[in-house]
Amino acid sequence: MTTLVAVRKAGQAVIATDALITFGDTRLGSRFEANEKIFRVETPAGGSYIGMAGTAAHFPVLRKAMAALPKDQLRLGSKDEVFDTFHKLHPVLKDTFFLQTKEDDNDPYESSQFSALIANASGIYGLYSYREVFEFKEFWAIGSGRSFALGAMHATWGKAKTAREVALAGVHAGCEFDKNSGGPVELFTVKLKK
Repeated sequence: MTTLVAVRKAGQAVIATDALITFGDTRLGSRFEANEKIFRVETPAGGSYIGMAGTAAHFPVLRKAMAALPKDQLRLGSKDEVFDTFHKLHPVLKDTFFLQTKEDDNDPYESSQFSALIANASGIYGLYSYREVFEFKEFWAIGSGRSFALGAMHATWGKAKTAREVALAGVHAGCEFDKNSGGPVELFTVKLKK
């Protein structure tokens, strides 16, 4: 589990996360393993940062699957582009990496089994397990610490001058109150297009 946030403010997009991995009751902190939960991909429009919440197995799988996608198909600059890209990735995740797509007998669609946040020069996006995509105007959080992060970012929003300040407030609140989140904080900043 995790606390992962994305913020859009003052001409910048920021994505930030904690660094703790948990296995049931066992905590694997950054002292013991380089727990990088955000990775960068290069698209035709520039770099994008992607962070996920879900099983730790998703991180290497999604990195490898995205690297295997032809660059002209790797587009993350709008809600539709994010949807199209992950629609193309879903069969790769199933057929090449053996993703189990069933969550519940009443699933409306096959699940990708993870939630993700994306930050790039066009904005911040959330992707959920049925490939539903949201473009956030201010901020959002996912993971087990999301409620704490959302509250802290909401309380900080009006006073903060930068996206970084808001993001740090969110992740720090998650690390403070969520048993499955812990520091240090990993943070990336992107300048937004006008």
